[in-house]
Amino acid sequence: MRIMEITNYSGRNIFCHKPVTKMVIDLEEFAEISTKQLPGFNERLLNMFPGLKSHFCSTGYEGGFVDRLQEGTLLSHVTEHLALELQSIMGYTVYYGKTRFLEEPSIYYIVYEHINELCAMEFGRAAAEIISALARNESVLLEEILDWLRSLTLESDLGPSTQAIWDEARTRQIPVRRLGQDSLLQLGHGKHLRLIEASLPDTTSCIAVDLAKNKEVTNAMLRENGIPVPEGYMACSEDEAVLLAKQLGYPIVIKPLNGNQGKGVMSNIDNEKLLRRAYRIACRYTDQIIVEEYIPGNDYRILVVGDKVSAAAERKPPCILGDGIHSIKELVEAENNNPHRGEGHEKPLTKIKLDSVAKESLARSGLTEDSVPKFGEIVYLRENGNLSTGGSARDCTREIHPSNKALAVKAAKIIGLEVAGIDMVIDDISHPLTPQNGAIIEVNAVPGLRMHLYPAEGQPQNVAADILDLIYPEGAPFSIPIISITGSNGKTTVTRMISHVLSLTGKKVGMTCSSGTYIGEECVSKGDNTGLLSAHSVLYNKEVETAVLETARGGIIRKGLGYDTADVGIIVNVSEDHLGLDGIDTLEEMAFVKALIVEAVKPQGYAILNADDDMVVHINQRVQCNLIYFSRNRDNPLIEDHIIQGGTAVVFENGIVLIYHQYQPIPLLSINEIPITFDGKAICNVENSLAAVAGLFALGIDNPTIRSGLRSFKPDPVANAGRFNLFDLGGFQVLLDYGHNPSGYHSVLEFAKSLNAGRLVGVIGMPGDRIDRMIYEVGEISGRTFSQIYIKEDTDLRGRKPGEVADLLYQGVLGGGAHTGNIEIICSEIDALRTAIYNAFPGDLIVMFYENFEPSLELIEKFINEPVKNVYPYYIYQEPDIASYLPTHFIH
Repeated sequence: MRIMEITNYSGRNIFCHKPVTKMVIDLEEFAEISTKQLPGFNERLLNMFPGLKSHFCSTGYEGGFVDRLQEGTLLSHVTEHLALELQSIMGYTVYYGKTRFLEEPSIYYIVYEHINELCAMEFGRAAAEIISALARNESVLLEEILDWLRSLTLESDLGPSTQAIWDEARTRQIPVRRLGQDSLLQLGHGKHLRLIEASLPDTTSCIAVDLAKNKEVTNAMLRENGIPVPEGYMACSEDEAVLLAKQLGYPIVIKPLNGNQGKGVMSNIDNEKLLRRAYRIACRYTDQIIVEEYIPGNDYRILVVGDKVSAAAERKPPCILGDGIHSIKELVEAENNNPHRGEGHEKPLTKIKLDSVAKESLARSGLTEDSVPKFGEIVYLRENGNLSTGGSARDCTREIHPSNKALAVKAAKIIGLEVAGIDMVIDDISHPLTPQNGAIIEVNAVPGLRMHLYPAEGQPQNVAADILDLIYPEGAPFSIPIISITGSNGKTTVTRMISHVLSLTGKKVGMTCSSGTYIGEECVSKGDNTGLLSAHSVLYNKEVETAVLETARGGIIRKGLGYDTADVGIIVNVSEDHLGLDGIDTLEEMAFVKALIVEAVKPQGYAILNADDDMVVHINQRVQCNLIYFSRNRDNPLIEDHIIQGGTAVVFENGIVLIYHQYQPIPLLSINEIPITFDGKAICNVENSLAAVAGLFALGIDNPTIRSGLRSFKPDPVANAGRFNLFDLGGFQVLLDYGHNPSGYHSVLEFAKSLNAGRLVGVIGMPGDRIDRMIYEVGEISGRTFSQIYIKEDTDLRGRKPGEVADLLYQGVLGGGAHTGNIEIICSEIDALRTAIYNAFPGDLIVMFYENFEPSLELIEKFINEPVKNVYPYYIYQEPDIASYLPTHFIH
């Protein structure tokens, strides 16, 4: 069994609305062998992984997967379930899986849900390795594999503080993603983007963080502001530390100047010998050591968020309870087997470490790790209660005295922290702090939240909610309007038109489309930008106030969506294009893929569907939000029924664009006022305009703005490059368009016929990744329409041999009835267009279906500027109402 390909989907995708991993495998010699044909396979598998016995599988009941094993199922299916089970063993709650045949003779794809994307692929690889070994009756080093997966998850899982922020953001539907492999999260979209690292928000200054790390300066600043703090000084040598201890008077505390998590800290030091040992231990972390007076009392952590105390906890040092039998070392090992203790921050409690500080603490009590405490004797292993060294916490949020709350907030503000952990030592936090009964001993800039989220005693506190309330106060926006557009044809025009209208509102629009990514008027990336990464480049740009995203089939299939949910999802149409690619062979399957755009819309958002499209009946059932139909036919039964039920629809009726809303028709404008429709002759652009109007209406854009935007959106190389761009070259005309499927050709040629040219001349081509039948059909359509045909090929052959696409088109052209004398094959696109231009007759209309727009445009402009021709470029349409917008060389 061989893994051929493996891919992570980080967001919604055609398989699942959760993150998944897709793995393509070749079963090779096991292609036709089921589990019941492999002696001992099922028994060994279930003995190794008893959790598989609870898997439901497609049967819908617990234990269903075991039944499938016994009936006999393929190893690809078993690999899917094991990938899920391995994640379950590591503590992840995952359920979704799917296995399907992909390609003869033995290739399957496996999809399984994941939570930790950084190690998601490794679970699939490990599952395939184990299943392959079991099938061959080979040994499986299971413990090594599990230890390896455990180390991967431990290294890559979010810490408890970051995970709490992530979970709360998801609960609030705030967009959130992880940056890198550490604790940095990005929240929101566009102009509302924010960052937070663990509990540190992006608005906290570096100076404030540095101040908090410098315990000496922090102590001095708090003292200046009347806050009780311990007296302390920095020692640059062991002997200086001894002198300072004598000056302060024992007992004292030794700690690193800029340490964290209690590392290198030793408290209650009462003699010089112990001080010298503590100093050497602290020097392992830094060469700058603080000698500080010891403040007796209980250790409390107060979490300050903004202007309030979010939580408070009493921290207790790690300890064990003697039984009179086992040594301290053995008792620590037993406590570390507590399921609530783990490595680092993976569990509510951290495993207790018998390090040098712990051993020193034991030595002060006359004990070693081999000592056997009496029954019931409590042995403390440290002076401090940091959770990272094995301590525990008791929630006391409701106990803290109001004056202590005020002091904690004041301390955080003095240092300049919005989120801070204030360490206070006092006998009882319910009593006011005074210089006589305690002190604030530290201020932490990135406080851990674990003690508040998972206290060993008391009520957990949802402190992540308070932090997100600080970042996004109640009612504050955290995202921007997102409009996602897909379809087989016209989606680029609809995307550009919506973006143009939205720009008239004064908003900075981020747009992705087949020609590039645009932030306002600036093109930041040229080329086909219709996938996940392009969407991210807009959504994670702080200048953007509205996102308009062309979302193509390929990007949806290969990477999923670049966002979670949109405000508006538009499907312009679904026609035969790209069939036979990526496992999509039928129009119904294509409709399923594109339906993801309207599935991934907010409940209060809008899905925009084409009521005239045959595939709409396969899509509208998947809509879970508000629905707007658009149609060129007011009498469409779907439109009629929708309007009767009070639904919103945008229709073309008697030459007018009408919006039906709450049973009432609202006239918007005449179709003749929309330049890209060419007085309604470009029927596909009538459809595109209706789709755009529906999307804009759904966004709440007022009718005058929509009207103004549609009137000023021109079919020229600036506003809508490469889409129905019509040039007048004096005696003849050239039309450039990116028709690339039979439906697109039909639309362009329907318009071309309406222009009443003397001859129609075609420069035709097709992308090489289209199926033979579709390429032939385009040739056939061209053969029925054009008087003269030049067949060209794309530069990117997309897997075809040179001449192969041209030959298919040639056969199709002949099938359409064209005479061989009127057909010429010129594989170079530019050479074909140049030949068509120089052989044009007066009154001709040359229709060019280009691959690359800019070289074609340059050739036309070069031809226009040749003095011998004495002609000028014209972009042709009838626009009597907007003449003031047009350059003087345009034809009116």
